[in-house]
Amino acid sequence: MKDASPQTIYLTDYTPPTYLVDQVDLTFRLSPNATRVISRIAFRPNPDAVSKRFFLHGEELTPISSSIDGAPVTPREVEGGIEVDVPDAPFVWEAEVEIAPAANTALEGLYMSNGMYCTQCEAEGFRKITWYPDRPDVMAPFKVRIEGDEPVMLSNGNPTGSGDGWTEWTDPWPKPAYLFALVAGDLVAREDSFTTMSGKHVDLKLWVRPGDEGKTAFGMEALKKSMKWDEDVYGREYDLDIFQIVAVSDFNMGAMENKGLNIFNTSAVLCSPETSTDANFERIEAIIAHEYFHNWTGNRITCRDWFQLSLKEGLTVFRDQSFSADMRSPSVCRISDVLSLRGRQFREDNGPLAHQVQPDSFVEINNFYTSTIYEKGAEVIRMLKTLVGDEGYKKALDLYFDRHDGQACTIDDWLTVFQDATGRDLGQFKRWYKQAGTPRLRVSEDWNDGTYQLTFTQTTPPTPGQEVKEPFVIPIAVGLIGPNGDEVVGTQVLEMTEGTQTFTFEGLAAKPVPSILRGFSAPVILERETSAQERAFLLANDTDEFNRWEAGRSLAKEVLTALITGKEAPQAIYFDALASVLREDHTDPDFRALALAIPSADDMAQTLFDSGVTPDPDVIHDATETLKQSRAEYFQDMLPRLLSEMTVTEPFAPTHEQAGKRALGHGILQMLTRLDGSKAAQALFDRADNMTLSLGALACLLNAGKADAALATFRDKWQDDALVMDKWFMLQVAHADPDKAAETVTRLTQDPAFTMKNPNRFRSVFGAFAGHPAGFHQKDGSGYRLLADWLIKLDPINPQITARMSGAFETWKRYDGDRQSLIADQLDRILATPGLSRDTTEMISRIRGA
Repeated sequence: MKDASPQTIYLTDYTPPTYLVDQVDLTFRLSPNATRVISRIAFRPNPDAVSKRFFLHGEELTPISSSIDGAPVTPREVEGGIEVDVPDAPFVWEAEVEIAPAANTALEGLYMSNGMYCTQCEAEGFRKITWYPDRPDVMAPFKVRIEGDEPVMLSNGNPTGSGDGWTEWTDPWPKPAYLFALVAGDLVAREDSFTTMSGKHVDLKLWVRPGDEGKTAFGMEALKKSMKWDEDVYGREYDLDIFQIVAVSDFNMGAMENKGLNIFNTSAVLCSPETSTDANFERIEAIIAHEYFHNWTGNRITCRDWFQLSLKEGLTVFRDQSFSADMRSPSVCRISDVLSLRGRQFREDNGPLAHQVQPDSFVEINNFYTSTIYEKGAEVIRMLKTLVGDEGYKKALDLYFDRHDGQACTIDDWLTVFQDATGRDLGQFKRWYKQAGTPRLRVSEDWNDGTYQLTFTQTTPPTPGQEVKEPFVIPIAVGLIGPNGDEVVGTQVLEMTEGTQTFTFEGLAAKPVPSILRGFSAPVILERETSAQERAFLLANDTDEFNRWEAGRSLAKEVLTALITGKEAPQAIYFDALASVLREDHTDPDFRALALAIPSADDMAQTLFDSGVTPDPDVIHDATETLKQSRAEYFQDMLPRLLSEMTVTEPFAPTHEQAGKRALGHGILQMLTRLDGSKAAQALFDRADNMTLSLGALACLLNAGKADAALATFRDKWQDDALVMDKWFMLQVAHADPDKAAETVTRLTQDPAFTMKNPNRFRSVFGAFAGHPAGFHQKDGSGYRLLADWLIKLDPINPQITARMSGAFETWKRYDGDRQSLIADQLDRILATPGLSRDTTEMISRIRGA
């Protein structure tokens, strides 16, 4: 267990490594309870070092022996590792340690997953494997020998030898220890190949447990598409003889980009029409692309230290978002990305966990794998590309790869490349990396005799540790639409650099309707007084699909806010505008499905809070139910025809076209279920031949309170498929009656199929519970007590998942005083737990200190 009260680590304290590594040779003698790890590492002094201290990280290691240049030495144990007296010259360090993978429930380092050996070393897991300078700026080639009786034994790089009970792997590309990987177990592979743009043959293998072979075809195709796209768009060619993916049941993250040997959570790679939804297919395609793209943006060029984490993650998220947009619908993908950003990152920016894209300090790095680092980091790069243009971006990326290949870099290095490639001063733009918080962009307008002006004022609220914010550079994409619905000014990018700035459009025949922040050109909150009629006009006429959707969503929020606060709601305007979108046969069904979706309870809670209203989860839930019922009744004559039109008659394919029809069909079915006594939902459940339809119908039956038989049927059919059973658990919590949500969670945790040791299963129950505001925020505090009980139980087993799940309390300051007091009691109870991990201590302390 890590020390629960360590000192804070600061970016300003960075110093270069004292010693560099030229070569790492590792031998693993596998045993579940007593694996021996023998290391032989060639060190040399770093001429840029400011210290002579030779320190190696290590945690939970049993030392057997150690030597320098063949002579035995006795290391001194110090906090976090060991130190040794070494020559002031190159030398070879050798050590043997023993570790216990079967006892490693934290799933960091080398551990066991259902009898299979696997690793997770990012961020600091390698120090649980052997003594090493476990920091990302120490890069070296690795040679690995694995000895054991497992049928398959894998590591990074290319296979360079094998025999009875052993294999050897050599990775010629220098890498930090966090990219090390080892997998050994009873595995079978889907095999394929890829020919790179220079004609190089690459073997592709996707390893799974026997029986899962039928869920690998889509993943393999997604990998090949990713390889081709990275060549076509970024000019990046794969650089080893083999690329491998392994599916692992117990994994804290979605996947890991270890050089040449990506390790994936089974949920992020295994899929089939019978067991996976359209959303699963889309997520899998994106994650496979993300991890593959890391080969260049993360592996070949890595981050100097963990304060630069967004250098690899923000850039790679932007790349995988661009890939998904090219594979599917650009506008639908953009809307989905923004929904995720607002739902996670905006909430983060608005609460006690707010931090910069490049943090100044941290206690536990695992707690900074956040939406700010990933999604906001991607938005910053999207803005940078907008500002320098496509050609400038391409020129800068080419220079980035040429200049920094094989290096551990900083965000300053990244920005310098853009300045050198484009001649643009990015000093002010750097504030996006150094200032936390989501800017608010207030807009006013003026019209006078053919001249139209938009005046923008930007403000950014205080965040922990940053009270005053300087103005950001904000690219604002704007178009103007005439009164007749024609676009009179096409999209222009206005570059805002001041606190208040006015932009002028001249020669207009009539006062236009502005379409502001097209494509969500900057991660800001737009504040502008508009009428329901104007939003309905934009929903009908805007040529920018993101802003069409935004107008409809804003209308839905206005209706919900009115219902919640007891004011008159413009339901007729909203329903009429929505009906016109639903009737657009030429419009992408997936877009229409997004337009139909009602804002989430969490979104509404934040919207109310921002407007000065204390949100009540019960009132939000009731208002949402009222709106859903009214909407169903309004559209009742359209529903049967629309449902029929969205029925896919061709064999299932995970294409955007089919998925869009199924998504809109589900939205229609949700409304119809409120009117027909769930007959259509039951009929669909009975005949469904794919998981998207089956799960969608089951959700409708749960909402109608008529799912008991269907739940039993579903379980009987899928009880041996862990990923499908995760869906079974999740759905019951997500659609539970608010008054019975805690009771539902308790019942499910007593189910024999529930285990807290598997992250997917724990998240399926408690992640769904945290995402059910009316159920979690019960006035008696039962939801808070229940989650706190389980976090206290989980922390000694898996601190990472505990810390991440504690984010359920992140928004506690939104709510009324009674709820705040109840939550504070539980936060204090968690903090008072003896032996609480460093991960959870930091997260709960930050949340409690809000």
